[in-house]
Amino acid sequence: MTFKAKSIMIGLVLVTLSGVAIYLLSAPKENASKTKTSQTTRESKEETRESTVTTQTTEKKTPSVDEQLNEMVKEMSVDQKIGQLFLARVPEQQALEDIETFQLGGYLLFGRDMESQTKQSLKQRIDDFQQASQTPFMVASDEEGGTVTRISTNSKIVPTKFQAPQTLYKKGGMSAVLADTKKKADIFKELGIHTGLFPVADVSVDPESFIYDRTIGLDAKGTSDYVVDVVEELTKDKIGSTLKHFPGYGDNRDSHTEIVRDTRSLEDIESNSYPPFKKGIEAGADSILVSHNIVDAIDSEVPASISSKIHDVLRDELDFKGVIMTDDMDMAGLADFINQEKAALAALKSGNDLILSSSYRTQIPVVKNAVQTGEYSENQLDESVLRVLTWKHKLGIIKLEE
Repeated sequence: MTFKAKSIMIGLVLVTLSGVAIYLLSAPKENASKTKTSQTTRESKEETRESTVTTQTTEKKTPSVDEQLNEMVKEMSVDQKIGQLFLARVPEQQALEDIETFQLGGYLLFGRDMESQTKQSLKQRIDDFQQASQTPFMVASDEEGGTVTRISTNSKIVPTKFQAPQTLYKKGGMSAVLADTKKKADIFKELGIHTGLFPVADVSVDPESFIYDRTIGLDAKGTSDYVVDVVEELTKDKIGSTLKHFPGYGDNRDSHTEIVRDTRSLEDIESNSYPPFKKGIEAGADSILVSHNIVDAIDSEVPASISSKIHDVLRDELDFKGVIMTDDMDMAGLADFINQEKAALAALKSGNDLILSSSYRTQIPVVKNAVQTGEYSENQLDESVLRVLTWKHKLGIIKLEE
């Protein structure tokens, strides 16, 4: 074989071996590429799953306010629930201890609570009430103006006494009344007071009647306009409003001192007393206070404050969904009619959500026993507690996730 032929054969062998080498070298690279691609795909799928889980978690909806409030009620003990239904007069002894012991819903300030106080000391005392309470606490003060004012009886707290709405109206019309309402709201906020138990929705044009000086002194239409304006101003200022004294005092005597019987016809009550309450409800009133008068045309058997028929009018006829409260349980119009220990239970069973009382220490055990025996249903108890908590949330006392 010639040298040239040998060279050709050697070249062919080398080319062949080179091809095999190239193949052998390239094959693993393809497998690695496939493996890498597969691994990348798995990682991508895993990241997608993680992303989906994160997105689902992020998109989880916050419970509504109603759902959160209902959950609060469910988590409360019976003792906590019952306590929320008492807006108590501040006791002269053990005020902080009683908040903890009876789980009270709030305190109602009276004139004696202003004595020897400065603005700063009263503010601190109210803060102490709040700190002592497990559930956010409501503080109220009866501030109609004129003959019914608490904080402005002390010039160290409010330099000038709040005037009666009627006096303000005669001086400067509704603009003067609303300026006064705004002033009260600003002082309440500074002190930590949440509601003032006004406006008075009673209609009276007779200067000789008991309630006249506390009213705006106008007819049903004028009183309705007054109530709407004040409720709207208080709502704007985030201060609670309370219409009183349902179903309307009329020109009757004073139930602070005696049992009072209202003998007016139903037609008279519906046409002259209901309108301001109707308009106030439509304007967004938070609460309605029920009188202790016995109203013959609706329920001649018991005072309005413990009459289920009276409360049915508010719920069913006037479609009121807010808090219904009693007038002060110590007033003779009720206290001379029913034993105080039983009075709170009777008021709750008839449809009240909030009891204004000084006798809560003896009344609360009676209510608890009634819940345990089924005389006062826990469903009704829960409904009232929910209304009170809803009001507290509206006033900013209870903070929720929104």
